[in-house]
Amino acid sequence: MASLAGPRVYSCSNCRNEVCLHDDVISKAFQGRNGRAFLFSHAMNIVVGPKEDRQLTTGLHTVADIYCRDCREVLGWKYERAYEETQRYKEGKFIFEKSKIVKENW
Repeated sequence: MASLAGPRVYSCSNCRNEVCLHDDVISKAFQGRNGRAFLFSHAMNIVVGPKEDRQLTTGLHTVADIYCRDCREVLGWKYERAYEETQRYKEGKFIFEKSKIVKENW
């Protein structure tokens, strides 16, 4: 018998709080602070920290760290503003560090 599969989600690797959906992955070719990272269009069950300007590999961006709502683990950041025209597609999107999330319901 086939089982009904729910949405494939990623959870916080620390407390297993669901934080993003696989369907919202834009790219898996990003670099985080500690290795590979994924760019997502949406996030859930997170807290967005204060905005700050950060010099990243692709130039200057205004970003805000994102934290798991339950355990407060830093999971990545949200792009608030991109100063270069070619990077504007990132605005409002989320970076999740691959090492900070785990697959659930796959």
